[in-house]
Amino acid sequence: MSDLLARFDHGQLIEHLQEQARYAGARAGAAEVRSWQNSLPVLFRDLVDAGLGDVEVLLEHQLPHSKMRIDVVLCGIHPRTRETSFVFVELKQWSRAEAKLESVVIVPALGMRIHPTEQVRGYCQYFIDHTPALAQRPRAVRGVAYLHNARRADVVANRVDEYGRLFTLDDRAKLVEHLRSVLAVDGSRDANRDAGDEFLRFEHRPTKPFLAHVAAELQDREQFVLLDDQKVAYEIVLDAVVRSRAAKTRTVVIVMGGPGSGKSVIALSLVAELARRGVEVAHATGSRSFTETMRKYGGKDSPRLRGMFKYFNSFVGAEPADLRVLICDEAHRIRETGVNRYTTKAQRERARRQIDELIDVATVPVFLLDENQVVRPGEMGSEAEITAAARAAGCEVEVIRLRDQLRCGGSVSYDTWVSRLLGIGPEVGPPIPWSAIAGPLDEAITVTSAPSPAHLEKWVLAQQAEYRGIGRLTAGFCWPWSKPTQTADGPRLVEDVTIGDWRRPWNAKADAKLKVPDVPESSYWATDERGFGQVGCIYTAQGFEYDWSGVIFGPDLVRRDGRWVSNRSVSKDPDLRRADDVHFTALVKNTYKVLLTRGMRGTAVFSTDPETQAFLEEMTS
Repeated sequence: MSDLLARFDHGQLIEHLQEQARYAGARAGAAEVRSWQNSLPVLFRDLVDAGLGDVEVLLEHQLPHSKMRIDVVLCGIHPRTRETSFVFVELKQWSRAEAKLESVVIVPALGMRIHPTEQVRGYCQYFIDHTPALAQRPRAVRGVAYLHNARRADVVANRVDEYGRLFTLDDRAKLVEHLRSVLAVDGSRDANRDAGDEFLRFEHRPTKPFLAHVAAELQDREQFVLLDDQKVAYEIVLDAVVRSRAAKTRTVVIVMGGPGSGKSVIALSLVAELARRGVEVAHATGSRSFTETMRKYGGKDSPRLRGMFKYFNSFVGAEPADLRVLICDEAHRIRETGVNRYTTKAQRERARRQIDELIDVATVPVFLLDENQVVRPGEMGSEAEITAAARAAGCEVEVIRLRDQLRCGGSVSYDTWVSRLLGIGPEVGPPIPWSAIAGPLDEAITVTSAPSPAHLEKWVLAQQAEYRGIGRLTAGFCWPWSKPTQTADGPRLVEDVTIGDWRRPWNAKADAKLKVPDVPESSYWATDERGFGQVGCIYTAQGFEYDWSGVIFGPDLVRRDGRWVSNRSVSKDPDLRRADDVHFTALVKNTYKVLLTRGMRGTAVFSTDPETQAFLEEMTS
């Protein structure tokens, strides 16, 4: 600890933390640097005074598959069990924290924030859920929130357990006592260092795979842990529901977040909690695959639960305020109208704009969306559109922006790399090789290219064999998509995706009347173990995630003279081809962004175009 204090006093520690942040693809802002300068020496001196100057200290440790970071992890030996012991510490400079919602506080000059004990509790639970070794001994982890500038009277209390305890300036003696109860003062420096090495060597993978626990989630909301902004969004929705009844107000909540930021977990958590409270709630999407998968796994053995999962166009012509809460997941897929060939004449006569129908049908409509996942002409789910419609309906509007990234190894760098690769988003910068942007914290994800579709397929199979997990191949919609054909051996899929000698079928068509044995229905392609033999498209991949992803760039998006050029004439997507040239380019880029952000542990790419393939090889180097 004396070494850390010396490095801090000479400015070396802050410089090192800033350098590590740059390696991680982020930049430490002035406020973050100021928090290090003001908080770290306070904790270091408290540890020395507690006789714990030799514990191993890890700073700004990234959670697995997330870009969230724990301020401090203390690694040592438990004084009673003599096993390794880990304490997560969340440091705050706040001087006041006033009550707002159950787990949300108001901080002067900062606004709404999650309660610090709830924040560190979430980190502990999340880390255990993603670390099999700790799932076997969860009491090896403890959580502490330390508001070293605040008086106890100026901070609202929160529930206390082993993962979340609050200490303030007035509680310094209690903090020292607590740390000495879970970290041995007689632990040798070598033993503490070994504890730190063990912590850094932990293998991380979800101990609660998403789909396997959707059913349990709907029965028991604690199956999933909501972190930081996810928890804030959850609490704001619940508060809006309470206010809607007490004050007769209507609130539209908009939750914005990129791939893997936890939107669907928030949605499922809300459905479960509201159902448990007896609140009229439904979950809706514009995706057949996502809705049918939720019905299959989330509503397993329960027709009532299956009935909670609906489509946006389920509410065409619905009566106002039919529901207390409507959770609109994948809301970027909202269309101008929900009318289709199955809409009855009576419904057509009452039909209005889809966004207006979804707002009017519930007292508290909730929209979860990512504007960069709009992939079809006519999809109009955006913050601006929803806000305008909500205010026109006389609703209050709450907007929450999620910052976490759970997909793609939790890598901020990967998300930035994809955006720069495709030129999506304002001021993203030019494309850059993965090796030039990836830092030490990006080792959780593999990025590579393959020289052929056969090699791409072999790579995915090899990752599955060596590291386990689910792998899938996807492609741009540049090949015809035939109905199954009847052969002497029975029905079979047509191998439409043809690249040289390599031939594979698309996944099964959603409306195919001829069912092929041992081939999952299109809605379950991403989750059924039998899905690997087919190539998935945007409509079956969007909304899902898997471990290993092989992405085939078709001739609809190629690289020419240092820029992307789209080709609508080669697209086989009847909806996408209706877009004009400007919108087609944006939509096809969004399509590949979605495909490139499905893989949690690794992604390999291949292009059918030689010039584009050379570019991808350079960018994945």
